[in-house]
Amino acid sequence: MCGIAGVWGDADVSLVKKMMSLVSHRGPDAEGMFVSSNGPGILGHRRLSIMDPEGGDQPIYNESKKMAVIANGEVYNFPDLRSELSKQHKFYTTSDSEAIVHLYEDHGTSMVEHLDGMYAFVVADEGNFYAARDPIGIKPLYLGEINGSLIFASELKAFPSTCDTVREFPPGAFFHSARGFSTFYTVPEILSRQAPVKDYIKKIRETLESAVVKRLMSDVPLGAFLSGGLDSSIIAALARKHMDQLHTFSVGIEGSRDLEAARRVSNHLDTIHHEYILTEQEVREKLPEIIYYLESFDQDLVRSAIPCYFTSRLAADYVKVILTGEGADELFGGYSYYKAIEDKKFLHRELRRSVASLHNINLQRVDRMTMAHAIEGRVPFLDLAMIRLGQLIPTEMKIMGSPPIEKWILRKAFEDLLPTEITWRIKEQFDEGSGTVDLLQHILTDRINETEAGKHSTRYPEAKLRSREECHYHRLFLDSYENTEAVFSNVARWADRPV
Repeated sequence: MCGIAGVWGDADVSLVKKMMSLVSHRGPDAEGMFVSSNGPGILGHRRLSIMDPEGGDQPIYNESKKMAVIANGEVYNFPDLRSELSKQHKFYTTSDSEAIVHLYEDHGTSMVEHLDGMYAFVVADEGNFYAARDPIGIKPLYLGEINGSLIFASELKAFPSTCDTVREFPPGAFFHSARGFSTFYTVPEILSRQAPVKDYIKKIRETLESAVVKRLMSDVPLGAFLSGGLDSSIIAALARKHMDQLHTFSVGIEGSRDLEAARRVSNHLDTIHHEYILTEQEVREKLPEIIYYLESFDQDLVRSAIPCYFTSRLAADYVKVILTGEGADELFGGYSYYKAIEDKKFLHRELRRSVASLHNINLQRVDRMTMAHAIEGRVPFLDLAMIRLGQLIPTEMKIMGSPPIEKWILRKAFEDLLPTEITWRIKEQFDEGSGTVDLLQHILTDRINETEAGKHSTRYPEAKLRSREECHYHRLFLDSYENTEAVFSNVARWADRPV
C-alpha cells in the first residue's frame, strides 16, 4: 500500500515532490522518484512496506532499467506470476509489484488480464506512459492536466490549484499515453440461477474462505476489524482458521452494541482483541481531520468514516494490514432500503449497481481512513469470484422470511462458525452500532443552527446539502484543501440511488 504521484509531458520535479508530500501519510516508510530521459515524465512514490520490506522500495525497474513501475496495492497471485515470469525474467526483489513491470514487458497493455489483486499503478516505458486501476476500484487514482501535461495522484488533495479538470481514473480500466483509455472489466450482468440452498451455501463457504486466505499474504503483521456485526465477524472467523493468532479491533461509545458484540465474537474465536472508547470531545476535535483525509462531505460517508478512522488509528499500533467486511451488504442485500424493493429483477440490478458504485463511496472511506494511519485495508467480499457468485444467487435467498431477514443465505452459510446471537444480529450500520450517530447529535448542537445551515445551503446550491449536519461537514470541507474544486468535482453521493 502506497501513495503515488507524478506528471507526464513535463519534468517538474518540485511539483511532483510537493504532490508526494501531500500523500506521504500513505507511505511513511520510504520514497522514490523516476525521471524519464525520454518523455519527459516523472513518477513519484511514497511506500508503505508490506511485501519485501527491506528490498522492495519503488520505483522498480526491469532488467534493462529502461522501464519503471510505481504501484499502490497488492497483487495476490504474485507467487504464481513470479514462478512463471522467472522463466524469462530476473527478479531483483520479492515484492509483488515487480511482477507488474515484467508482465508489461511480455503482454503490453493486456497485462492487466493476468492480475488478481487491488491496485493502481503507472509504468514508464521509455516514451510511453501506462496506468491501470483494479476492477472494482479498491485502490484510488485520479488524473488531471496542467498545460497539456498529464498529472496523476492517489488522492485529490495532492492536485495543485493550477491543475485543470481532475477526474477519477475509472475502475477496471487502463490508459496508454498513445492510445487513450480502455475498459478491461465491468461488474458482470449475470442472471441469477436457481439451485438448492445447500449448494449455494457450500459455494459461498469455499469462495469466501479462498478470498480470505489469499489476502493473508503479508511480510508484516495482519489483523481484522471486528465491529461484532455479521460481515466483519465472518471475515475474522475465516482468518482465525488460518492464523495462529489474530489481532482484532473495535471502537464505540461506552456501552455501545458494537463493543459488546465484538467482545463476544473475540471470546468465541480466541482473538487478541483491542477496543477504544469514543468520546464526544475527541470526535469533535478530530472531525476536521477526518473530513480532510476522507475527501468528502457526504453525510452518510462522514458518519461511517468516524468509527473507521478511530479503528484504523487503534489498529496501526499493532498491525500494518487489516481485513474488513466491506461489500457484503451490496452483494447480499444488507441495507434496509433493499427490503423495500418488491420487484426481484430490479433488486438484482440494484445490487449489481451498488457493487459497481463502491469505488467512490464506501471503498473510498476504507482506503482513506486506513491510509490516514498508514495501514492497508483488504476486502475479501469483493474478490471477483465472490462478486460473480453474488450475481448468481437469487435475491429471494438473500432477503427471506416474514419479516424479511437481510443477508439470509450468508448467515446460513456461516452459522456454525459464530455465536447464534451474532449470526442473526439485526443489521446496523457502522455509525449506528458504534454509537457515533448519538455522539454527533450533541456535537452539532453547538456547531451550526438551522438559520446558519439555511444560509450556507443557499450560498452553495451546487453542493445539494441535505441537512444541518451535512452543512457543517461542507464548511469543514471547504477549509481543507488548496484545490477545493478538484475535490468537490469528484465527491460522490451515497444517497443518490434510484429508490
